[in-house]
Amino acid sequence: MSILSILEPASTTTSRPTVTRQVTGNIPATVGSDLLVPLADGRVTDYANFDHGASAPCLESVRASVEAALPSYASVHRGNGYASRITTQWYERARAEVHGFVGARADDQVIFTRQTTDALNLLAHAVPADATVIVFESEHHAALLPWPAERTVRLGAPSSQTEAVTRVADALRQAPEGPRLVVITGASNVTGEIFPIADIAKVAKAHGARVCLDAAQLAPHRAVDIAALDVDWVALSGHKLYAPYGAGALIGRSDWLDAADPYLYGGGATHAVTGDTVVWTTGPARHEGGSPNVIGAIALASACAAISKHRDAIEQHERSLLARLRTGLAQIDGVTTYSIFGEEADRVGTVCFTLAGRTSTLVSAALSAEYGIGVRDGKFCAHPLVGHLLADSPEHGTAVRASLGLGTTREHVDRLVNAVRTLATTGPRTEYTESAHGCQPADDPRDLQAPRIW
Repeated sequence: MSILSILEPASTTTSRPTVTRQVTGNIPATVGSDLLVPLADGRVTDYANFDHGASAPCLESVRASVEAALPSYASVHRGNGYASRITTQWYERARAEVHGFVGARADDQVIFTRQTTDALNLLAHAVPADATVIVFESEHHAALLPWPAERTVRLGAPSSQTEAVTRVADALRQAPEGPRLVVITGASNVTGEIFPIADIAKVAKAHGARVCLDAAQLAPHRAVDIAALDVDWVALSGHKLYAPYGAGALIGRSDWLDAADPYLYGGGATHAVTGDTVVWTTGPARHEGGSPNVIGAIALASACAAISKHRDAIEQHERSLLARLRTGLAQIDGVTTYSIFGEEADRVGTVCFTLAGRTSTLVSAALSAEYGIGVRDGKFCAHPLVGHLLADSPEHGTAVRASLGLGTTREHVDRLVNAVRTLATTGPRTEYTESAHGCQPADDPRDLQAPRIW
């Protein structure tokens, strides 16, 4: 289907174009799959979401779970009322669901957090004071920045999976005696490439080190198994897993966490409080001070259950779309795609690219205003990695990221490829104004002010 047939003129600004939706397998439905967006020429089209790497849409099943939980919502653990008892059961069952989703060991803890950033900062809070932390500069800032600078060894971006393993081994051999932690991403949030998690974990264990896996970008797309990978902790986010209700989790070993001071001082984290002493509890409650985000935990568990049930179909759907997208972009003169390990590396559905003669901000703005396509442009909270990847492209300081998922269709992929081809050959159809605040059509008729929904 060509882009022209998709974006045929609409008789009114609310008319819906005819769109053929093609998906592979029985994948879960997402909220907003029928979202219409205005274009700069007055037409409308359905939204092509290529920004799953930033935040994924909500699953319909997650919304249904939340709606089912709301009538009896109450605070958990410390109430004997019916609603509190029911909500407490759901909260702890959510913990068990997340535990199973990542293949955790029997004695691993599941601590609910706000998101991956919060989970990794919690672990950084619990790392022993004499521990050495080893992390690649190719990590997302959430995994790169929480660790004390004086005890952190930053490794440059590897050029191959073998080099990644070798660099970790070399760093561990040179590390001082004492506790050691290796922090590794599952899938790059910039290129989607999957790191050799099990091989790095094997090397780490041979040197007596522990491993924390940032699975924010991996878990929505591929199965994560703590026990099989032999990692010690996994951090993930609900909003990447189609559950945007403000919850994430840190899952893993309890000893460092039980030995650390509570992450949040307050109710729920205490075992006993007297006039001059406090005895803190152990287990997940130690770091879940205050009333927890029960609805977020339920949403996260619901998403985990749905993704587990449909895992094979999800992977098939995304592999097919990714191959179509990469093949299409590779045929466009002026497009450069970027990889850490090389074009043949296994990856989830993310492509990072630039377009000769066009800034990434302009490309992103034109894709949105002229084609109804949402991508991300910039450095993606991974500044060292983007700087490394674009080192030989002085024309570009930033890139475009297209990240697909359950809200993406074959038509969306074809629309993106056709749009980039048009931008490469004839440029944008309208003039754009770029400023420190972004890029937008110079004469934009769209009403982009969001009215209050409350």
